[in-house]
Amino acid sequence: MLRKLIYSIGFTVIFCLSISAQTVLKNQDSVMVLPFENTSNKSEFNWVGESFAGSLSELLKVPGLTVVSNQERKIIQQRLRIPLTVLPSLATSLKLARESGATLLIFGKYDIIPADGDVAASISVRSNMIRVNEGRFFTEEFPDGSLKTREINLSDALQNLQTVQGQVAYQILYQRDKALPFSQNQFIEAANKVPARAFEAYIKGLLSASNEETREIYLRNAIRIYSEEKEGAVYAEAALELGHLYMNKRSFADAISYFSQIPEQSPQYAESAFFTGLIQWQQKNYEQALAVLRPLADDLKLTSVYNTLGAIAILASREETKNKGKSDALLVEGIEYLKKAHEAEPANLNAAFNLSVAHFLNGNNKGSVEMIRSVIAGIPRDGDAYYLLSKGLKNLNDPTADDMDNQARKFLTLNNRYAVLEKEWERSKSIDGIDLRVEQPSRRDFVSVVMTRKQAAPVQSIVSETEQLLAQADTYYKNGNDDQAMATLRKVLVGEPMSAQAYLTLGKIHLRRGDLEQAISSFKTALFWDNRLVEAHVSLGRIYLEKGDCLQVKNYAASASAIDGNNAEALAFQRLAERCSK
Repeated sequence: MLRKLIYSIGFTVIFCLSISAQTVLKNQDSVMVLPFENTSNKSEFNWVGESFAGSLSELLKVPGLTVVSNQERKIIQQRLRIPLTVLPSLATSLKLARESGATLLIFGKYDIIPADGDVAASISVRSNMIRVNEGRFFTEEFPDGSLKTREINLSDALQNLQTVQGQVAYQILYQRDKALPFSQNQFIEAANKVPARAFEAYIKGLLSASNEETREIYLRNAIRIYSEEKEGAVYAEAALELGHLYMNKRSFADAISYFSQIPEQSPQYAESAFFTGLIQWQQKNYEQALAVLRPLADDLKLTSVYNTLGAIAILASREETKNKGKSDALLVEGIEYLKKAHEAEPANLNAAFNLSVAHFLNGNNKGSVEMIRSVIAGIPRDGDAYYLLSKGLKNLNDPTADDMDNQARKFLTLNNRYAVLEKEWERSKSIDGIDLRVEQPSRRDFVSVVMTRKQAAPVQSIVSETEQLLAQADTYYKNGNDDQAMATLRKVLVGEPMSAQAYLTLGKIHLRRGDLEQAISSFKTALFWDNRLVEAHVSLGRIYLEKGDCLQVKNYAASASAIDGNNAEALAFQRLAERCSK
């Protein structure tokens, strides 16, 4: 009887907590901001739309509101195969917002009137907010109790763009919550992180695309003014633009000089470092290129980065003729990067081709043949691919090697290329005449998907006691102080019984202690409160892998990948799951 009573009480507690959690989640909002639409028919002002998306995504970070970062939005958009270079329709935007878990969607339009004589350029902005789940415009409650839809409508000089962005952020938040504990001036101040004169010079520099000399002068002035008014600080955005200007002029030393000024903690650092690496690669400074690009590999989830790094490492391995150990190490490093490129995007034929070359150089003829066949399937008239395939098959004593060699002869007639490759092969048994394939991404393509390491936070969020305790528990766990971590987590759960993060950390502690059943229970509870925790899905999958339950393994691998297909842990576990029971 007592046991039944305990079970009954336990079920009632869980049920009440579930209802409470649903209420809390229902009242919480998550917001996504789309790039604003340029209605001026002047493409040179398109940058303003992306500027709104980036600025508002930062300014809206206030307590009680979750923001889907600009970078997260781009990653989800890429995963859904929604072009990053085209503004999605309203229906597609709602789909994008739902995929991110956002409950509010911000979008807007702007019109630019260019400068005319003494009249400065001006901007007019209109912005709306949509409730994603209902698919309707946000209604605002007015003092008389009525509910109305109100469009945010602002105009100002273009040089005051930051002020306008601060005003838009404030009005969005005020529409949502009339008790907003921040003033409009605070948002304007947070938005105006760049001194006005420096920002004006920067804007004028961006708008002088047709005149490189004028553009250079404005950007230099922006950097100088910023440094003077900010005690020697670097205006990262302007330095980045100037670096690209010099790169396009092939003034590589000047380009690297400005790229290298950008601080590592700046959101622009990843882009500046990437293009610095490309310059070093183009100048055949392979080791310098690797030194710059290596730290970016885990931060930029880009196939092009992995493929470029892999190709550079292979080239550096070829160039290293004095130290065989170093050459071998570079070759292995290149293979690892190229594997990541191929795993991230199996349809990328450049990565597959380079990986085939790398396997061949490393003596893995079977792996080389497998990769190059996929290239030929995509490019049936690829003479270099047939040539590489024929050599791999010959090393494997495959009777079809001669047929592939004939195909290579057929497609390598231009400039007598087949004879050139054969001469090198007969002389040194090398394939150095086969170039690796690296497609340099345009800046536009790179910026649209780059994942920066750190996001600025103009409006500081208030860190709750729960967040402080969770951070403290996490530190204890990482330092191996499990007992202190568990004691801290108990404090969290007293005041926050629905804390998914607390149960996640508890699960990790139980797992480290070998208590698998307790770990399973904690991880499942974490997922009950927040089903988006990839780490909990993967951890549960690994436990069931140890238990030999392949069905559960594959279920959790699939759920982890569905949440974040680019997550390194999810990808690694997916490969383990595929081998389960084999």
